[in-house]
Amino acid sequence: MIDPDLSIADRIGLLIRAEVAEAPVQTAKDRAYLAAFRAALVRPFATTVNFSGGLTQTCWTVTRTDGDYRVIYMPRAGYFALCVESDFGPLDIGVHGPAMGCFASV
Repeated sequence: MIDPDLSIADRIGLLIRAEVAEAPVQTAKDRAYLAAFRAALVRPFATTVNFSGGLTQTCWTVTRTDGDYRVIYMPRAGYFALCVESDFGPLDIGVHGPAMGCFASV
């Protein structure tokens, strides 16, 4: 169980650390992917994300943008999402699940 006294950023960090700890590392490709994911991580920070229909929601950025995409955490849904960068900020594109899975979708 996650300590309820932790900040949202720290809670998200625990989720990501658990994914990293369970990530496969048997092949060179596995290790390279894990290294790329770790290099892209940032301390989670609040971000307004745009959704279909003009809806917005405060979510949490967890990877730096590569200019086109970033991974965010959606606290209301309880999972991660891949967002595309737009003129209006990050836009949810419907790729949801574990942080590393979203990151791998790029």
